[in-house]
Amino acid sequence: MSQVSAYGAVRSDAPLQAVKIERRELGADDVAIDITHCGICHSDLHYVRGEWGEQPSPAVPGHEIVGVVRAVGANVTKHKAGDRVGVGCMVDSCRACEACQEGEEQFCTKQIGTYMGIEKQTGLPTYGGYSKAIIVTQDFVLRIPDGLKSEHAAPLLCAGITTYSPLRHWKVAPGQKVGVVGLGGLGHMAVKLAKAMGAHVVVFTTSPGKVADAKALGADEVVLSKDAAQMKAYTNSFHLIIDAVSAPHDLEAFSGLLRRNGTLCLLGAPPITESHVWPQVFTMLMGRRSVAGSPIGGIRETQEMLDFCAEKGVKPEIEIIAPDGINGAYERLVKGDIRYRFVIDMATL
Repeated sequence: MSQVSAYGAVRSDAPLQAVKIERRELGADDVAIDITHCGICHSDLHYVRGEWGEQPSPAVPGHEIVGVVRAVGANVTKHKAGDRVGVGCMVDSCRACEACQEGEEQFCTKQIGTYMGIEKQTGLPTYGGYSKAIIVTQDFVLRIPDGLKSEHAAPLLCAGITTYSPLRHWKVAPGQKVGVVGLGGLGHMAVKLAKAMGAHVVVFTTSPGKVADAKALGADEVVLSKDAAQMKAYTNSFHLIIDAVSAPHDLEAFSGLLRRNGTLCLLGAPPITESHVWPQVFTMLMGRRSVAGSPIGGIRETQEMLDFCAEKGVKPEIEIIAPDGINGAYERLVKGDIRYRFVIDMATL
């Protein structure tokens, strides 16, 4: 084991602070990565504040990791020293179940999170990317294409794949109409990716101040979701609606906007003690509509997403901060005061 500098929370009610964590020694199938950038996801905040259950001390979040390979184990063939690579929300899985065999490790019941998990190799808690280095088995390390800057690639490893996966699963294509509820870290990526796939994109927001932003990001139309008349005008319109809002809200208002066989896909995850107001049964019956959920994608699909973004020139809107700015960034995140993703530059850690 070796000690690594990191930022983490020693208690759920404490601000994040500089800490030391233990990383395992390099194994035969492992890749040692010096982290250069890590995105801040809203999940990080839920985790360190204990909103998703008990956490270790210190709790070190971060699952939007980009860095440079420092060394590889004897069996590693997919990466080499000097490569620019990424690590997303998973660092391992069982490798044997049906989901794993089909390249959908995100549905493995024994999936190991980049944080909030237990390492197979040591039996110790996993620590995330708010740190100087990480050791990850080669099958869960991603190649960063030359067309993506490291600071832009980092948020794609959660916000990017979380929105790309449902767009691909429901086969979004030119001529389709896609709605996006909420224009935050996830929502702004959904807009960019859906446009890159050729869809007609409509953003739903409660904030008049985000109308211009949504159009600048590529939205074809913007609807103020508190305006009943505006909402009614889109009844039976959408092939797919991506709902990226984590705060509890009324899903009936959006499910009625789906066309026949349309799907409302939930991405936002409220605290475990809260929930959305669910649609009425008849709304679902009459249009054979569906309400679904989607987490991240598997490793294969995440690599596909990175390559797609490099090819199409899709990148997140970011604000770069130093590690000592993380607590301030969290407070702004709670207020929605970010357009649209914080990325930590690890150079000063």
